[in-house]
Amino acid sequence: MVEASPPPVVVVMGVAGVGKTTVARLLAQRLGAPYAEADDFHPEANIAKMSAGIPLDDDDRWPCLRQIAEWMSERGREGAGGVITCSALKRRYRDVLRAGYPDAFFVHLSGDRVLIGDRMSHRAGHFMPTSLLDSQYDILEPLQPDERGAVLDVSAGPDELVAEALRQFGA
Repeated sequence: MVEASPPPVVVVMGVAGVGKTTVARLLAQRLGAPYAEADDFHPEANIAKMSAGIPLDDDDRWPCLRQIAEWMSERGREGAGGVITCSALKRRYRDVLRAGYPDAFFVHLSGDRVLIGDRMSHRAGHFMPTSLLDSQYDILEPLQPDERGAVLDVSAGPDELVAEALRQFGA
C-alpha cells in the first residue's frame, strides 16, 4: 500500500488585486488544508500605513513575514499542509518564508497592470488603495528558476488557476 503524501504548504503570491484570496481559498478547499490570509498577520500600524496610500518598507514587512513563516512551519510539522496568501514580492521575502518551511510551493499569480488596476478599482472593503499598485510592480521580483513554484497568468479563471496549481505541484 502506498502512503499518501501530506498536503503541501502553498504560498499564493503576487501584487495586490491579482486574486490571491480567491485562488487560495479554493486551493485550500481542494486540498482539505488550513487557509490563512497574510493581511491578518499585519499589525495595525501597517494596515493604517497602506490605507493612507503609503507603501510598506522592508522594516514594516519583516515581522509579518516571520509570523507567516512560523505559521507555515507549524502546518508542516503538523502534516496538515496549508495555503496562505502573501504578496512575497521580493526574493528575500520568499527566503524568509522558506526558512519557516523549505519545501513551500509558491503560486505566483501574474497579470497585466491594467487588468489588475481595473480589478482593484472594482473591489470593495479592502484597505489597499489602487494608488499603491505601481509600487508593488516596481519591487516585484518574479520567481526564479531555482525557486519551487509556478507562475500562472490570471487571465484564466480561478477554477482553471487552481487546477493548474494542483497539476504543477503534483497534487
